[in-house]
Amino acid sequence: MIAQTKSTDLDEFGEKILYGVNKALRKLVETSAANDGSLVISDGKGNVKSVPAKELLKKLPKQKQ
Repeated sequence: MIAQTKSTDLDEFGEKILYGVNKALRKLVETSAANDGSLVISDGKGNVKSVPAKELLKKLPKQKQ
């Protein structure tokens, strides 16, 4: 029973961390878009490219409250 409690606590902590990272990412993209800026992203294959923040903002999921 104790192991489950610790695992649950870690899952909740992990969810809080991911929520904070997603919130910070959204704020970064929104601020960059407001300033007509671009951000450098990776395509997952190691290739990087500069993308207008306004384009990235369209692709981000809506923020959960």
